[in-house]
Amino acid sequence: MRTVNDHTRDDTVAPPIGDSPAGWARERRASNGWEHGTLRRAVVHGVRLHNAGAYHAAHDCFEAEWYNYGRGTTESAFLHGMVQVAAGAYKHADFEDDAGMRSLFGTARQYLAGVPVDYYGVDVRDVRETIGAALDDPTEIEEWGVTLDGERPVASERDYAYAERVE
Repeated sequence: MRTVNDHTRDDTVAPPIGDSPAGWARERRASNGWEHGTLRRAVVHGVRLHNAGAYHAAHDCFEAEWYNYGRGTTESAFLHGMVQVAAGAYKHADFEDDAGMRSLFGTARQYLAGVPVDYYGVDVRDVRETIGAALDDPTEIEEWGVTLDGERPVASERDYAYAERVE
């Protein structure tokens, strides 16, 4: 089992609300139980921004954290997939480029295929299902929000400030 290292440790992140998602263990002391506290922090900010329609900022949150992990890791696949999800939503919402959205969502599905269904609190199963449906009907994502810890949180000023720091 891998352990938290100093590079991805963040003792300021809170434990999950509710269940025990992949990436978290009650007995782990560092990063309040998260294997990679910085990953959880990026996910919280990125999901909130995505749900607020700030897709470019969400992309930046996921992308900045993605660089912490090597190829072939679940962390890398998850974050790369979420980068593609945010970029695809951005293409659809801001540019009405559904061909670009479909291309990015197709790649996202490949990255997210092997990721646990509840990863760092994200309902990955729902993400996969929704982007799959959007390949046929892009409007499927228009009222959709990514679920985190059983909720669909929306961004606050703190989330926007975080995204500005990592871009």
